[in-house]
Amino acid sequence: EVQLVESGGDLVQPGGSLRLSCAASGFTFKGSAMSWVRQAPGKGFELVSQITAGGAITYYVESVKGRFTISRDNAKNTVYLQLNSLKTEDTAMYYCAKGFTDCTGGRCDRGQGTQVTVSS
Repeated sequence: EVQLVESGGDLVQPGGSLRLSCAASGFTFKGSAMSWVRQAPGKGFELVSQITAGGAITYYVESVKGRFTISRDNAKNTVYLQLNSLKTEDTAMYYCAKGFTDCTGGRCDRGQGTQVTVSS
């Protein structure tokens, strides 16, 4: 059974930083691409970033390029998302998901999420 547990979300002021973590189990983590998606209140899922199984190739949605960094540690079965220069529009529940997915319609293996709130 795929299990993903996100952590690291918090309330932060605009311009601040956070590091999100996602601990994975129940599948061969080192063989799987991983995605981070987010969902703001009243909106659908939005793809934020993705990383290949080996970590060599990454993707970012245009709105977070230069501010967010995805990485992974296959020895720890963990994927990370470093969030810098946070903006109020980054406020959302952040989820990690198994594979290359944007979780359209909620159809993806994802964790319970971690809340990021950017507010002064």
